[in-house]
Order: sequence, then C-alpha cells, then structure tokens
Amino acid sequence: MKKPAVFLDRDGTLIEDAGFLRDVAQVDFYPQTFLALRRLADFVLFIVTNQSGIAKGHICIEEARAVNDYVVRRLAEAGSSIQAVYCCPHQRTDGCACMKPSSYFLRVAERDHEIDLTRSFVVGDHPSDVELAHAVGAKGIYVLTGHGVKHCAELKVPGIVVADIGAAADVILGTHAIGVPKSRLICAS
Repeated sequence: MKKPAVFLDRDGTLIEDAGFLRDVAQVDFYPQTFLALRRLADFVLFIVTNQSGIAKGHICIEEARAVNDYVVRRLAEAGSSIQAVYCCPHQRTDGCACMKPSSYFLRVAERDHEIDLTRSFVVGDHPSDVELAHAVGAKGIYVLTGHGVKHCAELKVPGIVVADIGAAADVILGTHAIGVPKSRLICAS
C-alpha cells in the first residue's frame, strides 16, 4: 500500500536561510523543527532542496552534501528519520528537470518509496514549493519563515499559509485546519 509523505524544503523551512551554506557550523535549526518532525512520524519524510549555489560556484557539491548529511543526522538524533534528500545543484537558467517546482524528485520518491502523492504534503518558504505540491496533487503548505514573508505575494496556486514548521505540522495532523488567511498577510514588496 502506498504511503503518505511530507516533502520538506531545507533552508528557510527547517533551518535558517543563511545563504549558501559551506559548513555545518552555519546550520541553525528553527526551535520548533525537531518537535514538529517527531510529530510527523506516521509520514515518510523527505528533504527537497534547490542548491543553485553549486552551479553558481559559491559552494561545491561536497559542501552541500556535508550540510545535508549533518541536517539528516541531527534530525535522526532528535528522533526523526529522513528517507532521502533530493538536491538540485542547478540554477534556474540551466533548464534542468529537477529544480522545484519540477515534480521530478517527487516522482522519484513516488516510484522508489511507494509514496501516494495525493495524500502527501510539500512544505516550504518559496512559491515554487506550493507550485510543486499543486503539480502532483499534493497539498502545499507555505511557511512564513525564511523567505516566506518576502515572497508571499507571489503565490499563484492554492496552498495553506502558516507561520512556521510547527504550524505546518499542526495542519498536516489536522489539529489546526486553517492557516493564516492571505488577506491578513503582510507581504514585502
């Protein structure tokens, strides 16, 4: 039987968005991340991250991999298992098949891990995360951490807007059915 999943953006969703992370010492988890992910134990958890800094030469693939491995290890130590990390190393102008909002990585997870995308969620702080959810029939949850407030006016497809990863877990678990109404958002221009 296919399982539901939660596909999580990394920077700005699970950890502070500090630009192009070169070292694990730069990783700063949001305080609510560990508890939120432990609460999602009935879902298969994935990280899907665009890391255009690799293509732009700001970081190398080994640095990105080390940061991803560290994030996964810290989450495991806190009681949450990440099934896989899907990392796009391209920049938007490359026209690759894997950069969000492309559904490439979610289709890989669907195939390789028997995921039911229609019962799944995508959580992130960029409109492309919600667009990705919409493209595969999943539910998109837009967090206002990271770049969330800055880009919220760019949301073009339906999604639930919440304050942070903790509130996203509430929505996923059905304990908080409504996010922040878009009409009450203060969006940076």
